[in-house]
Amino acid sequence: MTYLSGASRRAIAALAEAIDPLERVAAVRHASAALEREPALLAAVRESLAADATWETVADAAGLGVAAAKWRWQGTDDQIADRQAAGRKRSSRPSSVPADLPGQSVADTARALGLTAQAVYLRISRGTLRATTVTLEDGRSYKRVFPADPGANAG
Repeated sequence: MTYLSGASRRAIAALAEAIDPLERVAAVRHASAALEREPALLAAVRESLAADATWETVADAAGLGVAAAKWRWQGTDDQIADRQAAGRKRSSRPSSVPADLPGQSVADTARALGLTAQAVYLRISRGTLRATTVTLEDGRSYKRVFPADPGANAG
């Protein structure tokens, strides 16, 4: 295991020494996280690809789909770091739409008017429906529609 970083070796050693069941749970999680960040893993992937391995065989060896393997390991160090940072940014966002946004969503407007979402966007572009894009502090954006009289815009 001399190819592993010091952080990974320490995490594995802590796992091997854990006696208490909860301590083992935490040690497994810590070792797993350390191994996921292990520079030797990326080096092994790059060596395999340089030796004519395919992304399919790399993904199979890692227990991943091809797209997931490429997302983790394809490109330069900077490209990989950028993808991971973007992934962390996305995962830190709430998964639900805030309930306190002004106006209506495009989907709600479409249901209320008996239209498709595409028809609502068409009316917005033609100026027969008023809408704005609301951007939250975390970067999420929502198109919000302000129908003056939903019945008047139907048909």
